[in-house]
Amino acid sequence: MPPQGLRVVLLTLAGAAALGVVPVASSTLDDARWAFYSANYESAAALALDECVADTNSLAACELRTAALLLQIRRAMGDSPDTDASWKRCTACPPLLAAFDATLAHGKTVARARLRAVPLDDETLFLLGKLDLNYVWLQLGTLGHKTGWAEYWEARRSLDTVLTRQPGHVRARVARGWIDYIVDTKMRRGTRWLLGGGSKTRGLAAIRSAAVTDADFFTRTEAVFALWDMQVRERDFAGALTTAQLLLIDFPDNRDLKRFVDQRRVDEATGASASVVKNNGQ
Repeated sequence: MPPQGLRVVLLTLAGAAALGVVPVASSTLDDARWAFYSANYESAAALALDECVADTNSLAACELRTAALLLQIRRAMGDSPDTDASWKRCTACPPLLAAFDATLAHGKTVARARLRAVPLDDETLFLLGKLDLNYVWLQLGTLGHKTGWAEYWEARRSLDTVLTRQPGHVRARVARGWIDYIVDTKMRRGTRWLLGGGSKTRGLAAIRSAAVTDADFFTRTEAVFALWDMQVRERDFAGALTTAQLLLIDFPDNRDLKRFVDQRRVDEATGASASVVKNNGQ
């Protein structure tokens, strides 16, 4: 079945009249991407493994595998703010972290070798930056460790270099938008300065723009998922609900999307009931 949902997202957000069908090529890496965006991170990581160690598509697969392993760790640790206690309780986390570290090391080794041979290879430079960011998000965002600063700066420089040479690189715009958003919203003032500054407004604008840019299916998928995530963080629940419902057209098995949509329906019904009770009591 051709992907329909993201075309609707783009029509809704951009007000475009029509978009052509974008065929999705069949490959192991594409299967891993489908599993990833369906929130089946275990399958995504497993499917990406063979591609990661192969010669073809290895960097893209390694980047996807690290992202899938990161989200497995995050899911296994749960939502407790006490990351140390969560880690100690998480029996599945140490082997997942070992797999993450091994994949990261392999991917960065491949990326650096390619860049030595072809210094202006923007796609390799972008993927090196994304591998670095996956490490930063794991250490700072998930494990609560104050480390990863060298990787952060390498990622930022890599993405900025790619965007200087290719301003329309959609995935780089999304990744750079996340840096702006997270630095501005999650870091203290002094730390924001040390990290080169950020801007929630600029980050949101970059993600919104990327979500309606004409690109291949999985590139747009990444941008629209980023938009949904930011809408939730910004408590724009009406917008997030619309985006989630449209994403579910292409990824109906994504349990995170379904849980969010179901919870919003409960909240709306509860809010409506409370409003009726209040009005009847006046």
